[in-house]
Amino acid sequence: MSISDSLKKTKKQLHESGFKLTPQREATLLVLLENEKDHLSAEEIYFFVKKKNADIGLATVYRTLEILTDIKIVDKISFDDGVARYDLRKEGAAHFHHHLLCLECGNIEEIEEDLLRDVEKIVEKDFHFLVKDHRLTFHGICQHCQALNQS
Repeated sequence: MSISDSLKKTKKQLHESGFKLTPQREATLLVLLENEKDHLSAEEIYFFVKKKNADIGLATVYRTLEILTDIKIVDKISFDDGVARYDLRKEGAAHFHHHLLCLECGNIEEIEEDLLRDVEKIVEKDFHFLVKDHRLTFHGICQHCQALNQS
């Protein structure tokens, strides 16, 4: 999906949730779309947004990210560094996607497949717990670092 199409879809989601796509929200969304694989922190997003819109403040970026998180356009995630990062939710995704976190280089890769469908069914059946979402991060050594360690 193009950035333009994503913005139109997001504008509709915001409107349905009682919000408008303000220039500040649009600038924040553009940064998220342009850096989709980077798992940026609020401060990093602010740095990029500030280049597009010099008048925007950090508090506005934080508020925008909270709204986008509340209406499930983005997911707020935290890895080993303790910094909250923001990740666009994939279109049509019923759940948060999974991640592979390299403990050596810090690289983060995404797994789009929902690997926990069967686990959710067991949890719902055996524990009478209605699963709404889940998060899974595998911690290990990426292929690149493994190759470096073997050299």
